[in-house]
Amino acid sequence: MLKTYNKNPLSYTEQVNHLKAKGMIIHNHAWAETVLSKYGYYRLSAYWHPDRIYIDGQITDHFRSGTYLEKVVQIYEFDTELRLHIFSAIEVIETFLRTKITYFMAHQYGAFGVYCEGNFHPKFNHKAFIKNCDKEVERSKDTFIQHFEQNYKGYPHIPIWMLTEILSLGSLSFLYHGLENNQKLNKEDKKAISQHFNIHHEKLADWLHILTYVRNVCAHHGRLWNRELAIKAKLDKDENWQSPITPTNKRIFYVLLILKTMLRPTGFDAEWCSQMNTILKPILRDENWRMAMGFPNHWENHPIWIL
Repeated sequence: MLKTYNKNPLSYTEQVNHLKAKGMIIHNHAWAETVLSKYGYYRLSAYWHPDRIYIDGQITDHFRSGTYLEKVVQIYEFDTELRLHIFSAIEVIETFLRTKITYFMAHQYGAFGVYCEGNFHPKFNHKAFIKNCDKEVERSKDTFIQHFEQNYKGYPHIPIWMLTEILSLGSLSFLYHGLENNQKLNKEDKKAISQHFNIHHEKLADWLHILTYVRNVCAHHGRLWNRELAIKAKLDKDENWQSPITPTNKRIFYVLLILKTMLRPTGFDAEWCSQMNTILKPILRDENWRMAMGFPNHWENHPIWIL
């Protein structure tokens, strides 16, 4: 039987009083109201959730001793900054990937070769890919598409260098996944792309999948702190990616190492890492917060992070 939902909306003043009654330490009532009106009670609840008390394995509405709203807001604002910085790295990688795919496909198969099913792996769902491309073209308001359609009538599709400009990272990842990589057929198309990142072509396919997921979390302002990733990268066989040096592939630290690796050929890795260190260090002094993100001890000296 379904439980009756009987919770009523609370004013900001009532929300503050409710938190205090549950054991949240709040020094400044007016400030707390401002914070709740700016960020939202329910949104912040994901950040105070780990501080709730468990009794006999059941979570309660009460907070552990020493739970401060100031700390909750600090971790929320840190998570916002972290998300923006991760998003900026993915943007650089996405642009680099787009350029390499476009250049290869244009020179290997011509301006419209992407629309030929024979240029892809036999098991690739090319029809679904093209259908998705057509939808993205239809949604696009870019003037270069309008210009092409007005001046080159009769062409059913736009050339590859226009198409890749409007494709999402997910669609670019899908395109890369469908490329052939058969040495016997002398068609090592995936390798032609992955070599620019200096990683194996199968690893690149896996990493693009996880980055697409993380990008979507960032784009929808989702939480990265204390989040177990719904899509996990395959564990790398290199010892530097194994536990205990890298404790888990389920948390955001693993993604940061992927970003660091993929940023290297863009020349943006050192600057990005330096900025990320500035964001991370004040927060990761707290062991619980560090563990919630999958960071090992002495993470700043991790062999991949300092490479």
